Amino acid sequence: MAAEQSLQAPATPSGDTRIHNIGYRSYDGPRLGRSYARMSLYSQSLRGAYGLGRSAKSKVLPMLLFVVMCVPAAIMVAVAVATKAKELPLDYTRYAIVMQAVISLYVASQAPQSVSRDLRFKTVPLYFSRPIETGDYVRAKYAALASALFVLTAAPLLVLYVGALLAKLDFTDQTKGFAQGLVSVALLSLLFAGIGLVIASVTPRRGFGIAAVIAVLTISYGAVSTLQAIADVQGSGDAGILIGLFSPITLIDGVQSAYLGATSAFPGGVGPDRTEGILFVLVTLGLIAGSHALLMRRYKKVGL
Repeated sequence: MAAEQSLQAPATPSGDTRIHNIGYRSYDGPRLGRSYARMSLYSQSLRGAYGLGRSAKSKVLPMLLFVVMCVPAAIMVAVAVATKAKELPLDYTRYAIVMQAVISLYVASQAPQSVSRDLRFKTVPLYFSRPIETGDYVRAKYAALASALFVLTAAPLLVLYVGALLAKLDFTDQTKGFAQGLVSVALLSLLFAGIGLVIASVTPRRGFGIAAVIAVLTISYGAVSTLQAIADVQGSGDAGILIGLFSPITLIDGVQSAYLGATSAFPGGVGPDRTEGILFVLVTLGLIAGSHALLMRRYKKVGL
């Protein structure tokens, strides 16, 4: 009986017990939801692709590559204005092809920065603990890197266009060429961003991601260019065109030479015709869609 009374007796606070009101309050502000979270992730990833909001060291490489992309365009404009040239030294659609090494280096440096750090520090599940889903994360990261690449590749085209108008070149021709160039670099941005993110998402090590992206983009282009040159020497022009399907940069070259009036960088300057160009378009769109699908599959596992 005494034991039961002792169990039922309320505990009395000791003399050292204190209850402090530290001011915790429940959040009663607006709930912004998934769309706001998705847009925030996109904007932060886009800013991060140029080192904005990060340390000064993080800004050096992307800003340097941006300058390297624009300086040749500015020099071409200066030459065209000074010499009163009748046309620009380089077509709008050819600029990204010529500068593809700089673009590949940018993708290799920024794709791992966008996703590898989240994998390394295991912050991906934290994203999914908020009102954001796998598709939101993948699309935000994909759109951010593609947008950053579009800024990188479209800015020198804008420099060329403004310079061409200052040089009083034909407005209609320059506007048409500028529009074709923008379509080309938009497609290139989607393709390169997808490939770069898929490769970078495989490893949490940023250094491994950088090396892997560089290897895939540069080795594939070098191998395809070599095989195309061999096919051209042997008179197998059709085979050389089909070989162009196996490198991202030659894929874009084939699409724009078939449908955007561009001069092809293929050996002999002969690119795919409109019929063959359909295959280049399908492979390009297939790689973009496939990259998105692989990223979705990858992050469904990572987010568990």
